[in-house]
Amino acid sequence: MDFLAKIVAHKLEESLTLFESGKMATFRSAIAQRPRPISLKKALDQTPGRAIIAEVKRASPSKGELAMGLEPVELARIYEQNGAAAVSVLTEMAFFQGDPAFLQEIKLEVNLPVLRKDFILEPIQIYESAALGADALLLLVNLLEAGKLRALLLLTRSLGLEALVEVHTQKEMETALAVGADLIGINHRDLHTFRMDMDRALELAPLAPPGVTLVAASGLKTKADLKRLEQGGIKNFLIGEALVVSGHPGGKLRELLGIKEQ
Repeated sequence: MDFLAKIVAHKLEESLTLFESGKMATFRSAIAQRPRPISLKKALDQTPGRAIIAEVKRASPSKGELAMGLEPVELARIYEQNGAAAVSVLTEMAFFQGDPAFLQEIKLEVNLPVLRKDFILEPIQIYESAALGADALLLLVNLLEAGKLRALLLLTRSLGLEALVEVHTQKEMETALAVGADLIGINHRDLHTFRMDMDRALELAPLAPPGVTLVAASGLKTKADLKRLEQGGIKNFLIGEALVVSGHPGGKLRELLGIKEQ
């Protein structure tokens, strides 16, 4: 059983427990009282030049612990102060050492769009995401057949949130476009094998029509990495590991954005 199969099995069980917990009424109440979500797509589109979604990431299945000592809220503040266009928060607990509470706490402290990075498979998780305060969430095309993907995308939008729809292959890109995704992440990493293909975003970007916002993710470590993708028409990037392992996340973010120290 590969990583994705293990995590899907775990998330389905977790989602069932969440559904049976009777928390839907609580979620609906929280959603009714929350502030209007901030548009992640608009934040990226309106950023002049390079835009980075900076990720709060403590660990991963492939690399193990990355930065368990970093305090999530403080890290998000650092990102905001150093030019991030948005903040991504890993909330998956079993494999990434994240926590939904991190997102809830961060949303209270920063004024940027906040993306929930998790494995969203069921409607109850979308209601939970909205109740936590997320402005956007991640939908993985390779985990969802087209009908389910479309339904989850429509539910996400009905609650005022946006979905970053992630793809890795041409077929997945075609599916994302067919269901109406207008905010698409291209992951250089194959989540089944963890293999990286740093040409993947450049190969898939031309398939996206005007009006679709593209975000490249995984393996981005240097300004040269970002410049290469910019030459292929991609100006938005989701970066986590390179920031959290740098020892100076704020400085690394400024370096990647090309912002000179004062």
